[in-house]
Order: sequence, then C-alpha cells, then structure tokens
Amino acid sequence: MVKNISNTEKLAQDFLKEASQLQNNIEPVKVLKARVYKIGNANVLIRAASEGNRNYFFGINYITVEEMANLHNPFIAFICGSIKRTVIIPAVVLFDNLNKISHDRNGEYKINISRDLDLILKGRGNRLNCGGYINNWNSLLLDTNNKSKVITVEESLHSIIQGRLLEIGNLRGFQTFSPDKSKKFNKKTLSSIATLSTCPELQFSDYNLLRKIDVLWFKEKGSHLIPEKAFEIEISTGTWSGVGRLSTLTDYSNVKFYIISDNRNRFNQVIQSFPVYKERFKHITPIQIGDLYSAEKSINELRYKIGL
Repeated sequence: MVKNISNTEKLAQDFLKEASQLQNNIEPVKVLKARVYKIGNANVLIRAASEGNRNYFFGINYITVEEMANLHNPFIAFICGSIKRTVIIPAVVLFDNLNKISHDRNGEYKINISRDLDLILKGRGNRLNCGGYINNWNSLLLDTNNKSKVITVEESLHSIIQGRLLEIGNLRGFQTFSPDKSKKFNKKTLSSIATLSTCPELQFSDYNLLRKIDVLWFKEKGSHLIPEKAFEIEISTGTWSGVGRLSTLTDYSNVKFYIISDNRNRFNQVIQSFPVYKERFKHITPIQIGDLYSAEKSINELRYKIGL
C-alpha cells in the first residue's frame, strides 16, 4: 500500500533529492527535534509551504531558530510552492531579524514570504530583500566558518543548553558559573553570561571536580555563596562522567542535581550506581530546558513591559 504524503512533505523530499545532486553526504541531525539535515558542512532546517493565492506562510518557533543560529554553518530553506522557488537563508540572518517579525505568546513566529520571495517584516512596506538567497544551492557547499574548527551539532547543543541554564539562573537571581568560558551562545561567550568568573571553593567538595561541572547556581548568604543547583549535560552516549562530578556536592543536602539528556534509560542505569543519592538526581530533556528558557524570557519581558 502506497502511503499518501502531504504536499509539503513531498516538497521537503524534493529538496533533499536536489541537494543530493550537489552533495552526497546528507544525513538527518537526530539530536534536534526539527527537520534538520547535515548537507556537507552545512546544517539545514527545511520548511515548506504549498502554492497559495498570495504569500507563503511558515510557522517557526523562537527556540528552533535560536538553536539553528548557534550551529556551525547553519541555513534555513524555505520552499515556496516549488523546489525552484526556494529561499536558502543563513539562519543567523533570520535570527537577527526576528524582532521585526510578528509572533504569538508561545514564541511562534509567523514567517511571511511574498510572491517576489522577499521576507515580509513588521511595518508597512518593510521587506528583507532575499534575492541573493533564492535557489542559492551553492551556499550549502561553502563553509562560512572555514577558518575555524568545525563544531559538531552535539557540541553546539551542549553550549546552547549551558547558555540557557546560565540565563535562567541569572533571571532568577542566582549567581551562576560555567567552566567553558570561551564557548558561545547567541554570539556571547559563556563567561560573559555567567555572573561568576571563577568557581567558589567549598569546604566539603573536591574543587577539581566542582569547577568542571557544566553549570552551577549559587545563592548569596551574607558574604558566602551557597550552592543550590548543579547541572550536567550529557548529549553524547559516552561515559556520563558528569554524574560523578555532581557527586562532589552530596554533602550539601540542599543541592539538587540535574542531568540534561534525551536518554532517560541511560540516566536510570547510571543513577543506579549512586543508590544513596539517586533521589536527589532529576532527569530533564533538552526540549524541556528550551521550553523553560522560552517561558522564563517571556515572563521577564512581560514583567518589564508592564512594570510589575
């Protein structure tokens, strides 16, 4: 029995077929929930819209665009009714223009592309000229970051989650720390997002382990900093050494431990090695961190807007 597919699904398949004529190395990026493919050295998010009477409309979440913009050599392909009418735009360009695009309370942006294949922005007559991005297939063969080390999607996602956790902690009034000072999130180094430049030394922990934990939140108590929450991000299927690093804080009974991972079964297996403390560990998925980050930012923006 032949499975029926939607027009947009067929357009996405046509895009991949066309891309395969240029680059044989095409594979899905499984660690992201969106339809993202690695095409050569480019990471490409595919969006498709069927032919309509007027413009082409695409829904895309802020979190998705942000994740794409933080990947190595990222693009978003907007297929406008036909594979011959595809806008292949650098993700960073779209991310930089999000504040000029309408969105709902859930962070869903309404991408509106005109019949002339320009991106429609807020305000009467405002457009982003996409002429240079139309059917720009060759851009997928170039590496705009060819002078720097190729960063894997897993490495990028690790930094994205660290950046989000730091910003959430900052919004909640914690003092925050991350050891990966040079890694970037939204064009900012993690060291510039964290409020602490060095990890505080604690009497009842191994400092060599403590200062390597992915993200730490501290609460100020007088002149002291008290650890409150500790996070380890386990994107790969490695040894999960981060769980061992968190154990250096077990003498601080108030501290809660969080493992950020898509693999709950692996989490359950590893935590069995720490039977005395396993109740203090909590598993959270990267998607949940993204949702929380988006909600925290929205609430903060609303508070600022209404002055309450």
